[in-house]
Amino acid sequence: MPYDSNLDEKVFAESWESDATRINISVFSYNKGAKKVQITRENKDATGNFRFTKLGRMSKEELEAAIPLLQQAIGSM
Repeated sequence: MPYDSNLDEKVFAESWESDATRINISVFSYNKGAKKVQITRENKDATGNFRFTKLGRMSKEELEAAIPLLQQAIGSM
């Protein structure tokens, strides 16, 4: 069965932003299934627009900002 965006329910979404990057913490439930956390990173390009990039490694500053958001996400699960 292919992915159907109409079945994907966003339960929670919060972001942290610095000068060059944004970390997004979200909770989704697909087709009324188990709620799962999604963590993504977006970096600013030369024009100042955010573009999706691989999350990869996180700095201490990013991690310290993400932990409270993850705790909120857990509360919505």
